[in-house]
Amino acid sequence: MKNILFSHSYFLRYDPKQWQLGQPYPPLGTLYAAALMRANDYQVALFDTIFVSNPEEVTPVIEQNKPDFFVIYDDGFNYLTKMCLTNMREAAFSMSKIAKAEGSTVIVSSSDSTDRYEEYLKEGADFVIIGEAEHTLLELTNYIESGGTDFFTIKGLAYIHDGSVIKTPGRPVLKELDSLPLPAWDLINMEQYKQAWLKNAGYFSLNMSTTRGCPFKCNWCAKPIYGNRYNSRSPENVLAEIKLLKKRYGMDHIWFCDDIFGLKPGWIIELAKLIEQEKINIRFKIQSRADLLVDEVTVKALAAAGCENVWIGAESGSQKILDAMDKGISIEQIRESTRLMKRVGIKPSFFIQFGYPGELKDDISLTIDMINELLPFEIGISVSYPLPGTSFYEKVKTELQKKTNWTDSNEMALMFQNTYQPSYYKQLHRYVHQNYHKHLAKNALVKLMQNPALTDIKNLKKALSVVYHTPATFLEGVKLRQLEG
Repeated sequence: MKNILFSHSYFLRYDPKQWQLGQPYPPLGTLYAAALMRANDYQVALFDTIFVSNPEEVTPVIEQNKPDFFVIYDDGFNYLTKMCLTNMREAAFSMSKIAKAEGSTVIVSSSDSTDRYEEYLKEGADFVIIGEAEHTLLELTNYIESGGTDFFTIKGLAYIHDGSVIKTPGRPVLKELDSLPLPAWDLINMEQYKQAWLKNAGYFSLNMSTTRGCPFKCNWCAKPIYGNRYNSRSPENVLAEIKLLKKRYGMDHIWFCDDIFGLKPGWIIELAKLIEQEKINIRFKIQSRADLLVDEVTVKALAAAGCENVWIGAESGSQKILDAMDKGISIEQIRESTRLMKRVGIKPSFFIQFGYPGELKDDISLTIDMINELLPFEIGISVSYPLPGTSFYEKVKTELQKKTNWTDSNEMALMFQNTYQPSYYKQLHRYVHQNYHKHLAKNALVKLMQNPALTDIKNLKKALSVVYHTPATFLEGVKLRQLEG
């Protein structure tokens, strides 16, 4: 039986913000690939990089397993891996070289390697899988095992032949997602994840995917793995995995990490019915779009199924900027979906993006006003980040110099010319967060004054924090105005 050692290139310790947060998710995409290979009679093991200190720690694992194939297979469902952070790229290069020196065939699949396959091939990879990778990996390893050498017959592949880089035609995306075995959850040290979550969040969350791809055309969003197609697992298949995870690992929360959750008409309503029939008590968070959440029936079904938090790509409070992004939503839809979610007990959270080309001070002010008005449960602020394969990248690529990726997810560096200098956007991030918390505190204070019966330690602390956030917001605003010139 041939043996495969899987790994991935996301080292939590290399991302200070996420390491401090301490709420890690297992490499879901990696576990899907491992499950398929095991179902096809390969012996599989996993070197999970989430908790390790450096790439060199893979050496004894390779020496012990002596894998025929060493596969760096990133989790294409996690937005942190889609960001193609340079820390993680260097780690992948290091592991590739170590495995190659030990005699393994090195195969890489990731968003970054799909965009930069020539670099990965020159840094130790024998093959880079382009796009959705499970069936390409299976076909490739079977072909190597059979003694095949004409790799051009395998779709979705890049490799070096006679000194030249060869890229084969793309592989069609997988449509029948229920045909895949459930992820190989047993390969990870689940107790490490569980203890991290209980310590830092007070509950245990795991990640699941119900779909692949996104059909929307936001011009800054790269889709190197799953593309613009949208395919979905059946509600029954998803329910089976929820039951397995609850029974086997005792998780009480799910992050459905789909780009867009429940886009297929009637899908959310069907899942809600199944969860109710099976009397499953589960809480979850999702990612969606404002225009999909203005339908009261859908939003009520989400709440009934256990959804407690929805992250939407609000991006900007300026319709001009949303239109420039080809976002396909309106400010009014953001308002309506937020109100509707709050009405049924779901916490709406906003992804916000500053620094898109053409954004002026008035557009920034509109975004801040929208946050203050709607008071989402959480906000995640970034600056526009150009990724290969997007029209946004093509628009600004001549302005990108040596730096084309962030080192870690909290770097917040604007890498092209815009209205303000990069330091302005870093300060804007600090100001908007402080201002947001000031308005949350003011809102909590008003509620307590209107209804003293709501007074408890948590609400009181939140209301009284206005004393801190008000002057802090003023000071951050002063620093921001100094950088406007």
